Amino acid sequence: MPKMLIVHGGAPTAVINASLYGAIKEAKRSGKVDCILGAVHGTAGILNEQFTDLGGLSDEMMEKLRFSPASAIGTSRTPLEDRDYEKMASVLKKNDIVYVLFTGGNGSMDTCRKLSSVCTDQALIVGGIPKTIDNDLDLTDHAPGYGSAALFAARTMEEIAMDVRSLPIHVCIVEYMGRNSGWITAASALARKQAGDAPHIILIPEAPFDEEKFLSEVRRVWEQGHGVMVAVSEGIRYADGTPVAPPVFKSGRAVYFGAVSQHLSRLVIEKLGIKARFETPGILGRSCAELTSSVDRDEAVRMGALAARTVLSGKSGFMSGLRRISDDPYQCEEILIPVEQLVLHERLFPKEFISENGLDVNDSFLRWCRPLLGQKMHDFVRLI
Repeated sequence: MPKMLIVHGGAPTAVINASLYGAIKEAKRSGKVDCILGAVHGTAGILNEQFTDLGGLSDEMMEKLRFSPASAIGTSRTPLEDRDYEKMASVLKKNDIVYVLFTGGNGSMDTCRKLSSVCTDQALIVGGIPKTIDNDLDLTDHAPGYGSAALFAARTMEEIAMDVRSLPIHVCIVEYMGRNSGWITAASALARKQAGDAPHIILIPEAPFDEEKFLSEVRRVWEQGHGVMVAVSEGIRYADGTPVAPPVFKSGRAVYFGAVSQHLSRLVIEKLGIKARFETPGILGRSCAELTSSVDRDEAVRMGALAARTVLSGKSGFMSGLRRISDDPYQCEEILIPVEQLVLHERLFPKEFISENGLDVNDSFLRWCRPLLGQKMHDFVRLI
């Protein structure tokens, strides 16, 4: 019987291994493959013929896999050229691999599409499993990985806000991941229990940064006497597209930016004379096992299983996806999306989810996002 290969690409998430679990379980159940392999560190593993056995994992290891964050088989951002696809096709043929699943975002789905196009003369069936904390994959309601990142943003905002409210002596700016999109930062709004709760200001790349408007709102909230909490995406920009945080290092086409939260803190101190501090959870926001959404994990398993089931049925070039049926009760149905329709299109945070003043999100977003957290927020005691 033929072999199946599973490949991870791009940044890991808290539930990427849950998708791996789902794909392995479905492949085993089918009885259509006699070997399930994992590419060690993504496409580099294919090019270097570095594979690890996944079909031989014990039931105990499989159960642990479902709850383990990051990528158990490694992942990569290996840049690929045309000749690399030809080499990958040759390696797959040499190793009798017929079924290939790519787990990732836009880049991984494009790799899936390109590999399929160069393998027209051999029996190769490829499919995609959605994965991204940034939620920027098009044509699916959301992607596995986002729900857990959203829960992390909401919970950390909720807990830091309690500290700031109890000792309201500064403006606290919390920076979340999101170079081009504000989906994660927006989810911090779910920390609110009542009017006036933190975050008081939300800054995302899709709403151009206005320094004067920002400082004016900081001062307004500060004067209420309960401290100020700001949630900001790492990639916010001015109206002309210039990043708010200036670059700290350039190497060829790669540009490395400083922490925008630090930049804004300095701005508040210098312009308003108010004490400010910044927090940058960084990759903890995508690797925190303790704040993994149960809904996110379950959907990751479903997406892995659906992708495996699809390629094993002989259908090539599809990514598994989700279509929202209702918010309350929350329900999504499984769908298949042709990878050629994704074509590196980045889905940004919708304008209809942004508040009129551009410094917040609205109730429509909160209704959409809340079910993805998989659990209720805390009910902390506040006496003042």
